[in-house]
Amino acid sequence: MKRIVLKKSAMLAVAFLTTGSLAKAQEVEVSAGGDIVSSYIWRGQYLGGVSIQPGASVSVAGLSLAAWGSVGYDSNDTKEFDFTIGYGTGGFSVAITDYWFNTLNANDEINNYFDYAAHTTAHIFEATLGYDFGPAAIVWNTNFAGADYKADGDRAFSTYIEASAPFKLGGLDLKGEVGLTPWDGVYSDKFNIVNIGVTVGKEIRISESFSLPAFTKITFNPYAEKCYFVFGVNL
Repeated sequence: MKRIVLKKSAMLAVAFLTTGSLAKAQEVEVSAGGDIVSSYIWRGQYLGGVSIQPGASVSVAGLSLAAWGSVGYDSNDTKEFDFTIGYGTGGFSVAITDYWFNTLNANDEINNYFDYAAHTTAHIFEATLGYDFGPAAIVWNTNFAGADYKADGDRAFSTYIEASAPFKLGGLDLKGEVGLTPWDGVYSDKFNIVNIGVTVGKEIRISESFSLPAFTKITFNPYAEKCYFVFGVNL
């Protein structure tokens, strides 16, 4: 879900039209790529096995629009399609993400992508605030609309807060992260640490002129008493 829209594409278009004059003076950056992972682990949660996860983004003057998805090898795995609109300046960043999952509705049918009704939609809308201090970064994510409810029917406002820091060890690039949820929601039924992870990145040399970026990640979820080990390659 994650690697981070507004509800309607028309709203996105307005955002970019207002920066039209900036686009003339600023360089527009476009990127596309993807990952192949042995398991889809997100914020300490298992969402599927072997998965292909494509992504694409366009950015100008600090404003960005990104699309990301995940398709599992197993037909029962989570299928996901996300849009994120964000803005960053210096170390500060803010974003709104629209997550969509092809879950089954009450009639055992795949949810309609364009269903935005409060209690039947498969979309979840999340607001994100973050700051990168350089040596470390912290991000606050809260669901504010969509399919995010408690058992009693009240909105959950599920929240995930993560602190992370890159470091080097033995000539390798690593990143450590700790994530928690402050209250009852999709991640836990109360305040809990739900993610402790360490990622190791390495270039796998294929030939003299080509290397394939790869990574391994160990994730612990103390709340769920789970541990995951993932290998992935960046394309």
